Amino acid sequence: QVQLVESGGGLVRAGGSQGLSCAASGRTFSNYAMAWFRQAPGKEREFVAGITWSATSTYYADSVKGRFTISRDNAKNTVYLQMNSLKPEDTAVYYCAARYYSVTYYLKDYDYWGQGTQVTVSS
Repeated sequence: QVQLVESGGGLVRAGGSQGLSCAASGRTFSNYAMAWFRQAPGKEREFVAGITWSATSTYYADSVKGRFTISRDNAKNTVYLQMNSLKPEDTAVYYCAARYYSVTYYLKDYDYWGQGTQVTVSS
């Protein structure tokens, strides 16, 4: 199995930046596609960004394109989400997720999940 632990959440001002990290352990990290999802209060969990196991392709929700960047360092078993130009609408619990090889937009396709980290953006 794969264990995932998110870190880096907190309170930031609108227009500011925040970086999230997800540390993986257990199975070989480089064999997994990784993704970030988020869930705002009263809302469904939604796809934010994904990255292939080789880091040759990245995918973003329309709402975060141009503002967020997903990356990974397989040697460190870590995936990152750099969030810039944050908006109050970005306030949510952010979850790291993993599955074999291919990125998808569907949360039910992911086999492993972290516990989440809260990101709050004040206006």
